[in-house]
Amino acid sequence: MDEPNTPLPACVINCAAYDRQGKRRDITLDQISDVLAVDDGSFVWVGMHEPGEGLLDKLQEEFGLHDLAIEDAQHAHQRPKIEAYGDSLFVVMHTAQVDEGHIRFGETYAFLGKRYLVTVRHGASLSYAPVRARVEREPELLSLGPSYGLYAILDFVTDHYLPIATEFGEELNQLEQDIFAEAYRRQTIIKLYELKRELTQLRLAVAPMQDILSQLTRMHGDLIPKEVRPYFRDVLDHALRVNESTDTMREMLTAAMSVNLSLVTIAQGEIVKKLAGWAALLAAPTLIASWYGMNFHQIPELSWRYSYFVVIAITLAVCVGLYRYLKKVHWL
Repeated sequence: MDEPNTPLPACVINCAAYDRQGKRRDITLDQISDVLAVDDGSFVWVGMHEPGEGLLDKLQEEFGLHDLAIEDAQHAHQRPKIEAYGDSLFVVMHTAQVDEGHIRFGETYAFLGKRYLVTVRHGASLSYAPVRARVEREPELLSLGPSYGLYAILDFVTDHYLPIATEFGEELNQLEQDIFAEAYRRQTIIKLYELKRELTQLRLAVAPMQDILSQLTRMHGDLIPKEVRPYFRDVLDHALRVNESTDTMREMLTAAMSVNLSLVTIAQGEIVKKLAGWAALLAAPTLIASWYGMNFHQIPELSWRYSYFVVIAITLAVCVGLYRYLKKVHWL
């Protein structure tokens, strides 16, 4: 077969055939059907980034992909899932990247057949070129077929979840210190809410991966050789760890938000207590002064020589006594 000489479209990142020994040979899209026509144990791996509708139609023609799977890949915005269409699998996974403190999500669609693997990336997603380079350095494993390539991609996607969860865990630890600071900061509760929202979105990406990987470890024996199943179990273990970590942090965030609200309420209560204490101190002299400010002529103390000084002494005594009592009960 002649070597490819037609340049690939820009959205086609990789188009190669791998023989029985796992050795790579670049091909064009038109040569895919020629490779698949020869039953020599080889398989085709095509990687694309946001392809147009016409290109997906071309791949459907070359690989015989199902209409519903092609429709999902064209329109994107699908939930993570795994679907079986005849003798092929259609896998949807969400990718995640941290950009300026926020998680950006993308989608990857994988078509797996007995002799082909097609990946379609949309949105925020790192290139799978390093994945292909790594597995090509292990031709004895790549010779297991396209399912090993699917494992490598799932492992790559799942491994990028854990650093995100770890980074958000460190941010949560910092926010916990801000919660117990003396001064209330409105920005703290805003950050807590944003962090919980980000982790909830991450969980929506990670949780369905468990079902996908569980199926790949137990089912679809015609597409997933028994030699590859242990690798999928390893990825499943990673997904479980990320999911548990995410759930734990979401619970901690809920508790942190509750503690923050409680501390704010307590602080407000302390302020109200202090205001009430000072109001009580002001009420005592106000009551005494208003008593002698009444317009009655027959108040006996008015004609007494020392009335003014006695009233001042009584007022001071009441205020000092009340102040000491309020200090004792921590209202001042």
